[in-house]
Amino acid sequence: MLDSVCAAQSEYRLVRSPSIRFSEIISALSVALDLTQGHPQGHSMRSCLIGMRIASVLSLSVADCSALFYALLLKDLGCSSNAAKIAYLFGGDDHQIKHSARLIDWTSPRQCIKHCWENCAPDGSNIDKLAKVATIVAGGPKSGRELSEIRCERGAAIAKMLRLSDATAEAIRDLDEHWNGKGNPNRKKGENISLLGRICGLAQSVEVFLSEKGLPSALKMANERRAKWFDPQVVDALLTFQSDVDFWSGLRSNDLIGKLSLWEPPDEILTADEEGVDRVAEAFAQVVDAKSPWTFQHSTRVAEIAVGIGAQFGCSEAMLRDIRRVALLHDIGKLGVSNKILDKPSKPTDEEFAQIKKHPEYSYKILKQVQAFDQLAEVAGGHHERLDGRGYFRGVLADQISFSTRVLTVADIFEALTAKRPYRDAMDCEQAQSILKGDIGRGIDGNCLAALQQWLAKTNINSRVELQLDAIERHSSSLSTL
Repeated sequence: MLDSVCAAQSEYRLVRSPSIRFSEIISALSVALDLTQGHPQGHSMRSCLIGMRIASVLSLSVADCSALFYALLLKDLGCSSNAAKIAYLFGGDDHQIKHSARLIDWTSPRQCIKHCWENCAPDGSNIDKLAKVATIVAGGPKSGRELSEIRCERGAAIAKMLRLSDATAEAIRDLDEHWNGKGNPNRKKGENISLLGRICGLAQSVEVFLSEKGLPSALKMANERRAKWFDPQVVDALLTFQSDVDFWSGLRSNDLIGKLSLWEPPDEILTADEEGVDRVAEAFAQVVDAKSPWTFQHSTRVAEIAVGIGAQFGCSEAMLRDIRRVALLHDIGKLGVSNKILDKPSKPTDEEFAQIKKHPEYSYKILKQVQAFDQLAEVAGGHHERLDGRGYFRGVLADQISFSTRVLTVADIFEALTAKRPYRDAMDCEQAQSILKGDIGRGIDGNCLAALQQWLAKTNINSRVELQLDAIERHSSSLSTL
């Protein structure tokens, strides 16, 4: 079944090193978390640099510095889990809503109502806006706590999945707690909030204001919220380097990953071996698939199908491992697409589809930052390319589309066709195969489709529809309690 090109590429590794500096991978993938929160690229890395500088002033132990380092980079691990709810409640772009919320004092009723009015039903009438605002106001503080709890608890759980320390998970869990006890989700107060969580909370707020309004505004915010939102001692540590021009200008560097490597405690440097890279791929697949109930377990299922296709070609176990990794990570760029579009109950408009079409490029750029992932990035970024050159994001022709990309493309299309979408029902296996067959030579590789069919003939693969419906039901039920 294999032609000579596929035979050669079927053994080609997509991850070029058996051991990679863990911080390099996490720093790069943190950009995906920035996208989900609507922050400029590098927000998490800049927050990490600010937080680590504070830690040095406070003379934290090596172990605490290591735990803080990863908490700052991964503080938004759970952020995709409440995206669908926020988009539904506001009737708007969850990215814009989340980012703008970081620039207000949400403990102030006046500022909250103003923020709601500006962000609720942006395309609707004043009546639509009033209805959304009324729903949010009726939910009261309880609604905000539940949204925060979803995010913080989910983020802490994924940190543990990555086998990071309890201190890292606790810091992520405490991210939105306030010194005065008026934060979320658990209303912790003062020193009941972990010190690492206190540092994370200040560092992320300073970075948001710094990027949006400049250093004077960021420092003013920190001073105004001192002993309210933030631990006075942590704010004082920040102020000790407020005049360090080199530090603040360095946050604009194009090599933030390189700068971060200098702040990771040398005695606590973590490396990701083969199993470690697998865990990272599995963890971020969960982050991606949590973005919308409609995409629940999509990445996991694409990985299963892609590995099944690859196995029919006789790929080595090492190559199958890489195919699974790229399948798990292929849609990481979709974290940059608003749930207002992803969850829309009708087909996307041309303008909305243009936004969706950006996600393979986002995936490519995020993964490309890890040197050992350069080939992985090429495959992930190419999963919507077509043999006839009419795909996206590059529009390349067949001779530029690798074997692994062809495998991933068929797996992705088949999985998508057999799952529900907000605007259409799922297709059965026969319908999906018929559509794929009609696109052989133009869109997809016929050998890869034949391999898929061969695998399906001997595999009992269950539909993802029931899992989707369960996720949608849980989503709907949770909305009724907000």
